[in-house]
Amino acid sequence: MVTVSDLVKKTRLKVLQGEKYLDRPVTTSDISRPGLELTGYFKYYPAMRIQLLGITETSFAKNMTHDELLMVMRKMCAPETPTFVVSTDLEVPKELKQAAEENKIPILGTSLTSSRVLSNMTYYLSGKLAERQSVHGVLVDINGIGVMITGDSGVGKSETALELVRRGHHLVADDRVEVYAQDEQTLVGSAPAILSHLMEIRGIGIIDVMNLYGAGAVMQEDDVDLIVNLETWAPDVQFDRLGDKGDSQKILDVIVPKVSIPVKTGRNLAIIIESAAMNFRAQSMGYDATEVFDANLNKLIKENSTKD
Repeated sequence: MVTVSDLVKKTRLKVLQGEKYLDRPVTTSDISRPGLELTGYFKYYPAMRIQLLGITETSFAKNMTHDELLMVMRKMCAPETPTFVVSTDLEVPKELKQAAEENKIPILGTSLTSSRVLSNMTYYLSGKLAERQSVHGVLVDINGIGVMITGDSGVGKSETALELVRRGHHLVADDRVEVYAQDEQTLVGSAPAILSHLMEIRGIGIIDVMNLYGAGAVMQEDDVDLIVNLETWAPDVQFDRLGDKGDSQKILDVIVPKVSIPVKTGRNLAIIIESAAMNFRAQSMGYDATEVFDANLNKLIKENSTKD
């Protein structure tokens, strides 16, 4: 649950009035700009949203009589309304102060413009209120690429992640990754609070990565850019050798690229996963080694055909 108090701390808002009422819940990331409501139109009033007043709304309010504005503000102060936010260090209408105090609704302020504070609040609330899914795996940031390592229990996910941390990369979550869709194309993962910065290594037990390797070895959350699935090697299983299969996995309606890596004695999985992440970055920048190989192969075939 997110409260108005959380919103104040995370988006650096100032409490202008109603500090005693900051425990009111915020249930939606949608923000309302109550322009129509100031004209008296309340048929579709989204009362459960944060109400943001900027230059346009406060300027319009100045042209209303005291009684008109007080009546409107009292209607806007619904039981489910979490808070009012006034941008650009604007003066809060006294009618809003009165109505908000009557209904125990806090009023917040900021020096930021309406567009900027709306963006900040939406970004924070979207992440906190989004649907979450728990995925069994390990999330590591490799040079800015969020790689989620999945696979059967005991296949070596945590040990591989620990080696990646030793190589200078960052642990986000071990064992369980809490993911949510930030938008239609971005999946974000973090660790459950009880597992934050911790890893379980068979034979050793629980270790605190931040205490052992420093604060720079961990991250609170990261985008899930690539899924690397570790599979126990078997002679009858065909694995991708050219990198042209284009496998993916859908999580919370977000499609994430996926590669499968066979686990076999003697393979350095940390280096392989590190290379997979860098190859993914190269492909994202338009360079595809498979296409280069195909072009070189076709060129060689053509040259040999010419000689014949």
